Amino acid sequence: MNTNTNPAAASASSSRDNPCYGSDPTVATLNVFADDERSYQLPYAQFLYAETTPNPALEKDADAPPEKLVICFAVARVTLLGSGLRYLERAIQKYELKFVKSAARRYASALKTHVAAVTISFTKEVA
Repeated sequence: MNTNTNPAAASASSSRDNPCYGSDPTVATLNVFADDERSYQLPYAQFLYAETTPNPALEKDADAPPEKLVICFAVARVTLLGSGLRYLERAIQKYELKFVKSAARRYASALKTHVAAVTISFTKEVA
């Protein structure tokens, strides 16, 4: 579970103040707050592709987040589990997604886009 604090004045009812993501049309990097309590800046210049699929864990666990979004960069692969992830996919398409991080499950029903888990794996060793 991510222990990073939510942005100030976060509101579960407003997509503008969603604690799971932020958007800004002037950003050059995506700030990924991984569930391992580390934060990574990944440059959009290294963005390769994104893929949204149903979460395969649903077959074994009916309470699992329903969607999986994989964001691939030249050196890293970011995996998000949650619901309403198509909005994030569209923000990535415009290079507007500023940050992404998980939020507690208690927010899931109030948010149109909820990120339950964020993991990152590197395709190349990072020094």
